[in-house]
Amino acid sequence: MTTLAIIWYSRTGGSEQLAQAASEGARDAAEIDVRIIGASDAGADDLLEADGYIFACPENLAAIAGVMKAFFDRTYYEVLGKIEGRPYAAMICAGSDGENAKKQLERICTGWRLKRVADTPIINVGAQTKDEILGPKTIEEANLEQARELGATLGAGLEMGVF
Repeated sequence: MTTLAIIWYSRTGGSEQLAQAASEGARDAAEIDVRIIGASDAGADDLLEADGYIFACPENLAAIAGVMKAFFDRTYYEVLGKIEGRPYAAMICAGSDGENAKKQLERICTGWRLKRVADTPIINVGAQTKDEILGPKTIEEANLEQARELGATLGAGLEMGVF
């Protein structure tokens, strides 16, 4: 069976909500195996066993969050040359900008020679104060729907073999 791996990290809940919504969208759109895996638990085998990927993480200090970066550091060379051409999409949850995190994540995927099949949305939660930044996030329904559509796109595309 075709497998979509959704690998995510979230400290305050925003990226987790996006990953869950993408998972719902993929399951609703396609008869595929959807595996949602926290970045701290994900490994090279999860990448090798999947046919496509969605990566979701927050921006922290103008970069992808450390736990997500550690996932990429842990797995990068283990799968280099073994997952080329597989489709991926990504989502960034940011307090204001998110562009550097987006560029960093996309650059890593380019190094793996993955095929980006959708634009990477940056979900801006507007957190600017210490309490807002560290506090739990609630993602707006319109953004959750965007994540569902991203999941549906990857799921349906994998099922139909268009990627």
